[in-house]
Amino acid sequence: MDVSIVVCTRNRALQLADTLPRFARLKSASRWEVVFVDNASTDATPQLLDAFVETSGLDVLLVREPKAGLSAARNAGWPRARGEVVAFTDDDCYPAPDYVDQLRACFLAPQLGYLGGRVLLFDPNDYPITIQPLAHRVDIPPRSFVRPGLIHGANLALRRGVLERIGNFDERLGAGTALYCGEDLDILTRASGLGFAGAYDPRPTVFHHHRRSTAGEAGRLMAGYDIGRGACYAKALMDGRTRGFYLWPVLRRIGGNLRRGDIAVLGRELSGAWKYIRG
Repeated sequence: MDVSIVVCTRNRALQLADTLPRFARLKSASRWEVVFVDNASTDATPQLLDAFVETSGLDVLLVREPKAGLSAARNAGWPRARGEVVAFTDDDCYPAPDYVDQLRACFLAPQLGYLGGRVLLFDPNDYPITIQPLAHRVDIPPRSFVRPGLIHGANLALRRGVLERIGNFDERLGAGTALYCGEDLDILTRASGLGFAGAYDPRPTVFHHHRRSTAGEAGRLMAGYDIGRGACYAKALMDGRTRGFYLWPVLRRIGGNLRRGDIAVLGRELSGAWKYIRG
């Protein structure tokens, strides 16, 4: 079972100087590749990636995508990947050395269509957000609600055949768009709606070096997540394949926000929903 790892980057030359050597440390006896997508960078990113292709000794494919946006970049990268399993991580994440083998071990289960892995904080001085330290496996049955935050786009993998059935990431969602995020939750929702089983499994691990150290930085990021989450909920409710298993969790979410007095969160979620519906 071949594994492809897709990494999208835009104007992150300073971070890539730390990230790229981590891929050279991956160890596996099986075949794997890394697909880097340069998403319209204007800094030294293209030169860094070119040098890595030439000197790393790895099986590396470099893709250029001029349309800005994480979803557009991922859509440029995954169709060119050759692996049966296509994994996605971020340009500020460092996969553990056994990452490829742990992915392969998880996907030996033939019924598994998609997977999320553990995301740990790399720098203890960074704010403890955008991580998933859960130490036990959580199975996600077909046609069921995918809880936001259980699986992160920083450590997400799908079988290539599942991606081909689902279609592309929604380019209205994700970093670089007015809705900030949600492309990962949306693609998992669609996979579930098509009848694929998934799981969170802590074995494939990446370390997130996001470099946000203050409550203000964390708050701004989480506010964007609220908007993207609302957009994903709206899309799921508009889709007849997913409406049935999203309606009650979404209503429960709204009720919980009202009971807790989380009016600002609810307002941002409703704003994201309206933006998505309005188009």
